[in-house]
Amino acid sequence: MAQTPAGDAAGRALGALAGLAACAALGACAAGPRAHADGPFAVTGQITDRVGALDGRGPAVRRALHRLSSAEDVRLFVVYVRDFSGREPAEWAAETVRLSGMGRRELLMAVATGTRRYHVSAHPDFALPAGDMGEIARVAVEPALRQNDWAGAAVGAADGYAAALAGRTIPRPRVTPGEADPRGGGGAGWLLPAGLIGAGLAGGVYLYACGRRRPAAGPAAAGPEPLPDLDARASLLLVQTDDAVTGSEQEVGFARAQFGAAAAAPFAEAVAFAREQLTVAFRLRQRLDDEVPRDDAARRRVLQEIVRRCAEAGRRLDARSDAFDRLRDLESNAPAVLAEVAARHRRVAAGVAAGRDLVARMGRELAAPAVAAVADNPGQARDRLDLADRNLAEARAALDRGEPARAAPAIRAAESAVDQAGRLLAAVRRRSAELAAAAAGLRAVLDDTERDLAAARSLVTAEQRWQAELAPHIARARSVMRQVRADLAAGPVDPIAEHQRLQEAHDALDEALSGVRGERERRRSAAVQLDQAILVARSEIAAARDLIATRCGAVGSTARTRLAEAERRLGRAAGLAGPDPVAALTAAEQAAALGQQAGQLAERDVRGHSLAGVPGGDGDLAGAGGFGGPATRVRRGRPFPAADRVTTDHGGFRP
Repeated sequence: MAQTPAGDAAGRALGALAGLAACAALGACAAGPRAHADGPFAVTGQITDRVGALDGRGPAVRRALHRLSSAEDVRLFVVYVRDFSGREPAEWAAETVRLSGMGRRELLMAVATGTRRYHVSAHPDFALPAGDMGEIARVAVEPALRQNDWAGAAVGAADGYAAALAGRTIPRPRVTPGEADPRGGGGAGWLLPAGLIGAGLAGGVYLYACGRRRPAAGPAAAGPEPLPDLDARASLLLVQTDDAVTGSEQEVGFARAQFGAAAAAPFAEAVAFAREQLTVAFRLRQRLDDEVPRDDAARRRVLQEIVRRCAEAGRRLDARSDAFDRLRDLESNAPAVLAEVAARHRRVAAGVAAGRDLVARMGRELAAPAVAAVADNPGQARDRLDLADRNLAEARAALDRGEPARAAPAIRAAESAVDQAGRLLAAVRRRSAELAAAAAGLRAVLDDTERDLAAARSLVTAEQRWQAELAPHIARARSVMRQVRADLAAGPVDPIAEHQRLQEAHDALDEALSGVRGERERRRSAAVQLDQAILVARSEIAAARDLIATRCGAVGSTARTRLAEAERRLGRAAGLAGPDPVAALTAAEQAAALGQQAGQLAERDVRGHSLAGVPGGDGDLAGAGGFGGPATRVRRGRPFPAADRVTTDHGGFRP
């Protein structure tokens, strides 16, 4: 990254807003050669000081952190680094939280002393609402940061959280001015007032001029981003963009119901474009996971293209976000929208008992693995409805106080929670129908496999030269068929699993017979199996999609990549069903396998979050980020569900 002399940067910034934006794109000017950038990392203690910011005041910070944990059972982690390695603070913090395995009663405050930016991250279920978190930042943290009192900011944060949790007034910190940018070389003074800076730059990036003019440092010595870091960044962007697109799709649905399709059309178009970009990015990620390409230079190009595609998707959503907010105008429409959400809440809540009954009936009639994907859905739906209740109550209280601005976020959270509850209950009904269809279609697959088995036996009897090639497949198909019939007779079974087991044996037999079968017979056999194969694929994909959508805070990029590839191959199967049923059958089976893998990976991620103290089911309860890309979600203090945290970007702080 090129470094710019302080005086030149100041002149450009004062001369034109375009110069300000250009300087910000390069980052704040440095007082000397750029220090080593700190990428996200797993924190091992409550205090991590990589820049010497505390300067002997570590014990005072530790005492404040201990007071908070002793009084309120909340642990605050504070991290001081030179900068956030070129990443947005929210992105840096989200990855650090993930690597550290932080839970619901743990907070992260990350401070970049060199670029004068900081970030606070908390779990969606943290006891304090966003308004209180912002007040603690304004009263107890930022006054110390503005005076370079790095230790005072941590003490102020700890004491502020403790006071707010106890219902006391947030205390103002005793500020001890310190050195700007420890170990960074030279003091720093603010060049522009915060209002002008905020108007020129999104996300609160602040520019400051160096106190002494220095020669330009030239290109950064660090060189290109290390490949593992680029890989991690691309994966994180995939998750964040996927969540942003999904959240925007949800918001467009709300807007369409409220204002009609024509009013929602421009935003639906933006979501469609973003989804296209994201689909390509996931396809590229799948190529990398398949080890294509293998050399580092080619992998770097693919990863950079993933980053570019995600950025394009986010930019299109961000460009429409303000117009979307003007359309919905939740503050002005709060009473009407609140009433509609409450009505939807009552309708969805009425279906919880039926969902539990349906799960219980499936449990009696089918094997446990067949029901496992939706067994917890009624309980999860009830949890989301309870969350909606709390947010609706908060919104009503805010409206009663004449504070529609405080009511709007609560309405949005309730709206999202009710929508997810409805989706969870719909998944139970869909799974029941899919299992019934699979059970009904299993007989046709058994009969077709029996025909192929008879044809193979006849061929072996007529021509002994086929004995060596066909005998193993005949034996396996016969064994699987006997087992499936025995399972059906004994019951209960998982009809989808039985179909997959039978299909594998049938495919091997088909492959062995392909050399002697005519094209027409191969197409006939594939067509018989295709409907059932597509049904299985759709079921596996839908189960994985629902798991990721309703617990997205816990699910990483690998599960999402497999799901995207499964959907692509299912689309290919549907397109080939008429002209080439043999290829369509192969694509459908691949889609089912990838969908199953996506679900397994997502379940593993959810379990991992639960072990870290973060209930996987809560992953997106607070993630109703509204319409927009990742940058919009950061700017408005909305969470990145990817890290299962509420993230509040306080941007820069000025002295």
